[in-house]
Amino acid sequence: MRVVLFGATGMVGRGVLRECLRDERVEAVLAIGRSPAGTSHPKLREVVEQDLFALEPITGYDTCFFCLGVSSVGVAPEEYERITYQLTLSVARKLPADTTFVYVSGAGTDSTERGRVRWARVKGATENALARLPLRTFAFRPGYIQPLHGITSKTPLYRVLYRVAMPLYPALKRLFPRAVTTTEDIGLAMLAVASGYEKPILENADITALARRDRPAGS
Repeated sequence: MRVVLFGATGMVGRGVLRECLRDERVEAVLAIGRSPAGTSHPKLREVVEQDLFALEPITGYDTCFFCLGVSSVGVAPEEYERITYQLTLSVARKLPADTTFVYVSGAGTDSTERGRVRWARVKGATENALARLPLRTFAFRPGYIQPLHGITSKTPLYRVLYRVAMPLYPALKRLFPRAVTTTEDIGLAMLAVASGYEKPILENADITALARRDRPAGS
């Protein structure tokens, strides 16, 4: 597969990029973002673009992993909707029909678009709008995500929290297996979905199960 990746500098995107570069099924990766990913690899090409709304149509790739996003905490509602909904749809519309588009949503997303929680409504509206496009779309709804392999969050507070939580992750995984996952599992599950999968919305348990099924032997 030939992959376009958005959000390669973020915590989830870095995990997905790592698995793409390690997977023999991936022939090429085009990382598009506002800053370089800081990774060098023969399969990787980067495009740095400050205004992602201004992108030209994207051709030559059959899969898009959209890991770009922003927390709703401390962000004005209009800006959150602009990034979460408008930018995601703007990118998706620049892809050829039948492209596999995997969108990182979140646990608790409101598909009805009528709930009280604003971020959940916006995520739900984004998932629903993507499903109406002539793409093969999937929505990932992870819960708690533990970064692995040296990957960290760009947010200082989150970096501290993840560092504290790391020793507790095995216990969290045992106690809440349906609510926790890792950056590695998300990357593996995305690749599995792109290789052939039918369920359009993957909750945290689906992501973990699919990653377990697709994990290379010995890893």
